[in-house]
Amino acid sequence: MKPSFIEQARRAQIIDCATDAIAELGYAQASLAQIAARAGVSTGVILYYFANKDELIRAVIGHVFAKGAQVIQPVVNARPTPRDALLTFIRASVAFFRDYPNYARAVINIHRAGSAPALDPEAEIAVRADEPRQSGFRAILRWGQQTGAFRPFSVDVMATSIVEALDIIPRNHAANPNLDFDAYAEELVELFDRATRADPTTPESLQS
Repeated sequence: MKPSFIEQARRAQIIDCATDAIAELGYAQASLAQIAARAGVSTGVILYYFANKDELIRAVIGHVFAKGAQVIQPVVNARPTPRDALLTFIRASVAFFRDYPNYARAVINIHRAGSAPALDPEAEIAVRADEPRQSGFRAILRWGQQTGAFRPFSVDVMATSIVEALDIIPRNHAANPNLDFDAYAEELVELFDRATRADPTTPESLQS
């Protein structure tokens, strides 16, 4: 049976509260009791919607990556050239970390906890949830190579390098609360524009 609107709203509320708790407290400290208190419900209500904490964590990770796609993908898809799409994707990704800091921190805290064997499933589902982002960068990079806008390079290596450069931002922000996200984005844009374009000696405006 399809969940009612109220059930869907309650489930979403629990995921949001879990995200904030994990971001602010860390994985281990974000107990079901802590999450329930934030949501204003009992632990039993959480266990009605999620079989256990692991299932709730999977929902948090899926929600974070789905939100990122919802915010970023339409902006990137509207760009007319591969270079525009790539630079917009980078800028929009940095802006997402700026505008939704708890989302990024929650995933980082889950990843850190994922070094424990018992949490390997969380690490695995994070990889699966992130695949659309990796695929998006690879598609843009192949598009650029096919049209001659980008030089020959390993698409997989370049896509991974871009994602890794982006994913370090939340940690840098945690270490430096005054991080200038706009300046950070422009540094990454400059770096990967030069790394990918067909003629790196030709100066081009980065104001795409």
